Amino acid sequence: MSASASTKPYMLRAIYEWCVDNGFTPYLAVAVDINTRVPMGYVKDGEIVLNINHSATRDLLIGNEAISFSARFNGVSTAIYVPVDAVRGLFARESGEGLFFDPVVPDAAVASVTAPAPAGPKKPTLHVVK
Repeated sequence: MSASASTKPYMLRAIYEWCVDNGFTPYLAVAVDINTRVPMGYVKDGEIVLNINHSATRDLLIGNEAISFSARFNGVSTAIYVPVDAVRGLFARESGEGLFFDPVVPDAAVASVTAPAPAGPKKPTLHVVK
């Protein structure tokens, strides 16, 4: 574990509880990648939005590394696994209020974005600040 643990899973749990306490339906927006386990037939443009209300899920666990639960899709029970890094937001369906996050750029993509530009005019580069 790093010296400074991410606040993201704690914020997700807080927004989830806020939704439940206020009678709202918590929805989870997820950027789907090779590490997520979701029904691919419901993925659009690389994202999926999941209802994580207690009535729609079974064994919901919002952990520090991942969110996992079982849910039914077309009557078929499906195990869902979403790494916390893949979460784009958690919000109330009724109001749209919640918490949204910038996408996480994988290390390989960061390396390619910050690589020196080829010879020619100097182009701006992106730098990830942690």
